[in-house]
Parts: sequence; structure tokens; C-alpha cells
Amino acid sequence: MRSGLVSFGLCAGLLALAACTPSAPLAGGQANLTGLVWGLSSMADKPVTAEAGITILFTSGGKVTGSSGCNQYAGTYTTSGQNLQISPTTSTMMACPPEIMDQESAYIKALGDVQTYAVSEDRLTLKDRSGKDVLIYKAQSQDLAGTSWVVTAYNNGKQAVTSVLSGTTLTAEFGKDGNLSGSSGCNTYNGAYKVNGSQITIGPLASTRMACADPAGVMDQEMQYLSALQSAATYQIQGNTLELRTQDGALAADFRRK
Repeated sequence: MRSGLVSFGLCAGLLALAACTPSAPLAGGQANLTGLVWGLSSMADKPVTAEAGITILFTSGGKVTGSSGCNQYAGTYTTSGQNLQISPTTSTMMACPPEIMDQESAYIKALGDVQTYAVSEDRLTLKDRSGKDVLIYKAQSQDLAGTSWVVTAYNNGKQAVTSVLSGTTLTAEFGKDGNLSGSSGCNTYNGAYKVNGSQITIGPLASTRMACADPAGVMDQEMQYLSALQSAATYQIQGNTLELRTQDGALAADFRRK
């Protein structure tokens, strides 16, 4: 199963964010922040490890989400003019190499130091109380065409999101020609995909017809994964992660960039 969540002290989990104390009304400049996924390019004037794929996404409802390099985080934010305060509240609990974890810790701390922001074209700069640049981001492309992914979790169709069976690899290759292909654990599959903004339609999908016995459950996993793909209605790329969700907002599948 997917890793659990750790609270930074305000709420118990990502789903609990809605139950947190509402943020103060957002004021001028909010539109410059929302609607884009921002990829971190430097922290405290130092370049970041590109493989980490650190991101931040501000929603119009006062919520903030993103990848901190190893884990996914969520929280709240408030703005007033160019003033900005960010409160990370929850995170997943994956472990990564020490240098990535150190960078992640420094990033989460830096978010709490932010006091003001500035947006210039595709660049977002977050500053501390003294006016020093703390975090600098660049708007990130949401283009799926030509990207390759490995599945980290998928919806099994039984109201549960589960991790991939050990010894198997599930993949997705979004071609520039509108064709989706990959491995479903035993067989390979292919079919069409279409995107319109953040909306996506996948399928119908066809696959080869091999039968695999090991590991146990691989054929059930394959069927569930292909069904999850075809249930996707929206997508979002954040750094090195891709998330597909159904029309009602349920997670269909999570991916990490190859």
C-alpha cells in the first residue's frame, strides 16, 4: 500500500486539509500564483538537484501542494498584496538518498520563511522578511507528449490505491502521435490518448495476450491497472511525478518519470 502521511502539527493527513481552519481571504496578485505548476530552480541562491523535481502548486481555494524532492506535501497559504505566507501541514513518508532528504528538509523550512512573492512572466520568486530571494521557480510545462513514466501506485477498483507488486514494472509512454503504450506487468498495451488543458481521455486500450504466473496476482494487477488508466479524466505533472485522477477526483494512478 502507499506510504502514510506525517503531520507537521496542524492536520492529520492530506484529506484532512479541508477540515483545517479556513485561510484568510486571498487578495491582490493571487491570480499570478494559481493555475501553474512551478518547478524549483534555485534555493537560497544555490541550484537544486534536478532529479528531485521540487514543485509547488497554489490553488484558488487557498491550498498548496507539491513535491519536496522525495515526498509529496500539502498545506495552506494566504496572500495580501504581494505578501505571502505558506504553511506546509502534511507530507508522505518515503525515504530517499541522504542528499535528497537534506535538500527536502531545507526546502520545507524555506517555505516557512517566505514573506513576499513576485511573478515575472514564467518566473516566481519567493522572498523572506529581509527581502532576500529564498526560492526561485520556473513555470513547468504540462505537455504529456513525448514523456515516459513508471507507475508507483494505482487504483485497484476496490476503493483502494495500492503499490505495484514487487518484481513487476508498469510503465506508460505518451507518444507525440497521440498513442499511449507501455508494460502492464505481464503484457504490453497500447491505445489512444487525448488531452485538452488538464483533461485527459485514454483508450480504448489493447494488449498482448500472454499469461504470467509469477508473481502471484500479476494478472489481476494488470487488469486493474489498465482499467485505472481508462478511468482517468484529469492529469497533472509536478516535477518528476504524474498524477491521473478520475472525473470525481479519485486517484487513478501515480507515476514517476523514467
